[in-house]
Amino acid sequence: MPRDRLSPTRTLRRPQDLADHGLIAPDALPALEQVAAQFAVAVTPAMADRINPADVNDPVGRQFLPDARELDIQPAELADPIGDEPFTPVKGITHRYHDRVLLKPVHACPVYCRFCFRREMVGPGSEALDEAELEAALAYIAGNPQIWEVILTGGDPMILSPRRMGDLIARLNAIPHLGLVRIHTRVPVVDPDRIDAEMVAALKGARIPTWIMLHSNHWQELGPDQVAAIGRLVDAGLPMLAQTVLLRGLNDDVATLTRTFRALISARVKPHYLHHGDLAKGTAHFRTSIAEGRALMRELRGDVSGICQPTYVLDIPGGHGKVPLGQDYLTQDGDDAWIVEDPRGQRHPYKG
Repeated sequence: MPRDRLSPTRTLRRPQDLADHGLIAPDALPALEQVAAQFAVAVTPAMADRINPADVNDPVGRQFLPDARELDIQPAELADPIGDEPFTPVKGITHRYHDRVLLKPVHACPVYCRFCFRREMVGPGSEALDEAELEAALAYIAGNPQIWEVILTGGDPMILSPRRMGDLIARLNAIPHLGLVRIHTRVPVVDPDRIDAEMVAALKGARIPTWIMLHSNHWQELGPDQVAAIGRLVDAGLPMLAQTVLLRGLNDDVATLTRTFRALISARVKPHYLHHGDLAKGTAHFRTSIAEGRALMRELRGDVSGICQPTYVLDIPGGHGKVPLGQDYLTQDGDDAWIVEDPRGQRHPYKG
């Protein structure tokens, strides 16, 4: 990739900063200033270094650089596309599923994805939970013994300092009925230097395991620094999964998805979810159709190792939860009789 532009030493938060570092064209500034006034912008040095500004379809740049098409908001698009708000009993908690809750201690991220489903709720200056609000959120978890898993999300919880992260992990470990802490994060990819020995130690619970769910959408995000950061987590005994968003023109082809999922597996991260694009405002240019996503998953099933395959899911608008969108390979053909379709479309009888 070209490296003749200025190398940023800090996160770039304004379109003018992006132009100064050669990441966007100066003549695009007026429209992109309008985008930035509505949706937060941030590109870390680690991600700026992986963007090829000469390629308008660069898969890293398209994820983080503002785009004038974000101003085109469709009637079906929603401020809260997956329906967090109706399931928020106290600030910072979303309790949509019986046995698990989301805990959102912060609402800021190191980068802002242009397709984010919480883009109306996150950004610089967004409130973190204060101590009283965090106490109330933890009291809610402690007072509901059916809760087995707490998912730290936001924002990106890994922007917390190691001290604050360690304190939060310890407080969750002290709640007897919890069995798992899961952390949803972009940090090992977008700011890998944060994953130092102090942060790794903070993530390890004394009683219950911490799992890391990494958000990564394209193999070009995963350079040596990113793979090394992931390695520090995995080597410390912190299991890692990955979630990927299916994005038009960025990863919506079998070759790219295959290379991405193989890159994750090679880094010791198991692909878990492939998300169908949410109905977030200004994101229509990123969304595929469900039919396209299902066709991609069918192709992957035939020729790519099962360990590389995530579950293709839709988060139903309105807070109704995730459902798999994968192919159904079975048709009933009488009592205990079935027709099974193989990944290449051939049909076979099966009894049992």
